[in-house]
Amino acid sequence: MNQAYVRYAKQSRAVMFKLLAILLLAALLQAMLLPRSSAATNDISGLQLNVKSAYLMDADTGQVLYQNNADTALPPASMTKMMTEYLVFKAIQEGKISWDQEITVQENAAKQIGSRVFLAVGDKHTVRELYIAMAVGSANDATTQLAETVGGSEEAFAKLMNETAKQLGMNDSHFINSTGLDRADMPEAYRPTSIEGETVMSAHDSALLAYHILKDYPEFLEYSKMQTYQFRERDKQPLINWDWMLESNKNVQNFKKFAYPGVDGLKTGHTSNAGNCFTGTALQNGTRLIAVVMGVPGNSNDGKRFLETAKLFDYGFGSFEKKTLVQPKTAIAEHETLKVKKGGKKSVQVVTGQDVTVMLPKTSKVEAQLKEVVPTSDPLVAPLKQGDKVGKATYTYKDPVTQEDKSVTVDLVATEDVNKAGWFKLMLRAIGAFFSGLFKGIVNLF
Repeated sequence: MNQAYVRYAKQSRAVMFKLLAILLLAALLQAMLLPRSSAATNDISGLQLNVKSAYLMDADTGQVLYQNNADTALPPASMTKMMTEYLVFKAIQEGKISWDQEITVQENAAKQIGSRVFLAVGDKHTVRELYIAMAVGSANDATTQLAETVGGSEEAFAKLMNETAKQLGMNDSHFINSTGLDRADMPEAYRPTSIEGETVMSAHDSALLAYHILKDYPEFLEYSKMQTYQFRERDKQPLINWDWMLESNKNVQNFKKFAYPGVDGLKTGHTSNAGNCFTGTALQNGTRLIAVVMGVPGNSNDGKRFLETAKLFDYGFGSFEKKTLVQPKTAIAEHETLKVKKGGKKSVQVVTGQDVTVMLPKTSKVEAQLKEVVPTSDPLVAPLKQGDKVGKATYTYKDPVTQEDKSVTVDLVATEDVNKAGWFKLMLRAIGAFFSGLFKGIVNLF
């Protein structure tokens, strides 16, 4: 072989190895220098969650703090009961049923499987007793009987569930029953014929449903935070709340390792298809969060879903804080007044009626920008009273979690009374306006 070729080949290999080494070093440096994605921007590895989907929400503003596969519709198991709990509260508020109303158990409820309080046909229990059995013990039979009482039949109630889901903005949810049981696990005679498929909810929708429960019926927490409940006097053991994260469990031997500060609800879920699910809420230092985990592997007795939820709460309470972007009772620069017609004054002083406070990462620097100021009528017409809502101010800001442009609107309120002007003053103004307009018209001729 030609020696020059051999030298050339050796030199080429040496150059190639050097180039490969340089490329590998560059790739390594790039990986080290690139910033890690925040867990709140859908990077599930940041929290090392072992779930199919997850969601973390601020319960006051509805803001998303973390999400992963949040819009994927999955079997929710007994988290379905949150919708039943919501609709029973609504029926009570509307006067359709009452807490002390006694209900006679029907066949569908008595034939339910899974978690239950072993209701028999003809048993009589109050709405409150059945509700607590549902909220604490996740009793399928109590849930079904409540659904039939409100809806007339469980199938009709499921239709109401779907209608309500649409109204609440739950776009990735579908209900076939009140319990979350798979169709095959329902009593055959009571399986829905007019509703297809299986029950599914997304993590986002589960959080949204919990958000509405807490907003519309905050007294629900009085039931969800109960550790135990003696359903019947003759029952040998009380129902034990499936939510092992309850703060009140901190001194309970079997659950204290799962107990989390501030947790007082909401709902667990487990079936073979759904895996382990949990929608939880916790209140710390005036901040309430809602966390959802779905599809946690393992069995319902290993508590892994609560450990995954704790990671979300740790992240939320540790990484976020409330920040006020717009102060209340503050005048807006260049919009300190709004024009008033037929008043003793031609304008009224205004300030913001409330604050704009949002949950933001502790390290973020976000400012709200004024978009527009709009009076309730243009112009405002006297008389006006101090405190009257006379306009709205809209602000925009960029959400550092979702990178979306957000807008918020606050009321503008009058800081003073503006009485209606007398007829003489109004006449003088009209005359002045007439001659002012006439003069301007003459000037424009030239």
